[in-house]
Amino acid sequence: MTAEALFAGCMSGTSLDGVDVVVADLACRPPRVLAARLLRIPDGLRADLLALCHPGSDDLDRLGRSDVQLAALIADGFNDLLIDAGIARERVSALGSHGQTVRHRPEQPHPFTLQIGDPNLIAERTGVTVVADFRRRDLAAGGQGAPLVPAFHAAQFTATHDRAVVNIGGMANITVLPAVQPAAARGFDTGPGNVLLDAWAERHLGQPFDIDGAWARQARPDPALLEALLADPYFARPPPKSTGREYFNLDWLDTHMARPIAPAAVQATLTELTARTIAEGIRSGAGKAVREVLVCGGGRRNGLLMARLTAALPEMTVTTTDSHGLDGDWVEALAFAWLAQQRLACAPGNLPLVTGAAGLRVLGAIYPGGT
Repeated sequence: MTAEALFAGCMSGTSLDGVDVVVADLACRPPRVLAARLLRIPDGLRADLLALCHPGSDDLDRLGRSDVQLAALIADGFNDLLIDAGIARERVSALGSHGQTVRHRPEQPHPFTLQIGDPNLIAERTGVTVVADFRRRDLAAGGQGAPLVPAFHAAQFTATHDRAVVNIGGMANITVLPAVQPAAARGFDTGPGNVLLDAWAERHLGQPFDIDGAWARQARPDPALLEALLADPYFARPPPKSTGREYFNLDWLDTHMARPIAPAAVQATLTELTARTIAEGIRSGAGKAVREVLVCGGGRRNGLLMARLTAALPEMTVTTTDSHGLDGDWVEALAFAWLAQQRLACAPGNLPLVTGAAGLRVLGAIYPGGT
């Protein structure tokens, strides 16, 4: 019997709908999830994080306060998860904490990326070793620092036929997996996933997201708006590339709204934008080799979005990671548990073909638990 390898991972993505926390046995394939939970972000902290993510509105006091509050939320939520699941903290080798990205600028003359959620405080409160700051070493090596989950996708989903894995969170990213060649995997951020859909629903419906795409189903996409959005230079840029909320936000959308459009039609247009840019990303990254697409992340729960993605890829079978043994709600958190395992083993965590880094790099800094 293989000895267990318990690692934890937590991920707060660009959707800012909460922090995913998972404890899993990585000695199994697929990993065996022992406990998982979504930690809701309190309204005040969410407002601060959103302000920090919006260029021009951040300040050091808000940054410092949010850094500590997010870390406390993660630590306390993780402790509660262990207690509720009956898992002794001594069994957990490490917690991989992504933190919250508040700025991602890989294309500037002085590239940087910043994730907050103080790992010192998490290690102190939990007594568990924390691995954090995963992105900056890749950036230092000339990479984008993102996306990082393709390496985990390659480790888990490579098969005897070509596949693509799509994560639809706030942003959407794809991983193209050539058959039985994990090292040849490619991937990049295709653009907005749920971020614009959620923000538009919050502005007009006062709710955090459009449940199952019900609101968008009430209208048709606006062709002129869709054409204007698709003309953004980001979509035509070749990979490696990554993006975030500082680029794709409601201000970006508003600049393309040359005339009044019914809000539901805008939502339908944004749904089509996400589906088409994902589909085009898969085709440009894989040609005609891919026949199966596995979707994870919150976007897979949007029935209209999944239908539009399926329609945009008629030659491919579109399904979810759930049907292949991994609950799509926890794939990203599992990826950071895996990255923590890689760090403790001094093994690489990036894929240079994905991020553009000069080579394989060991990612993350270790913050020992205990005293």
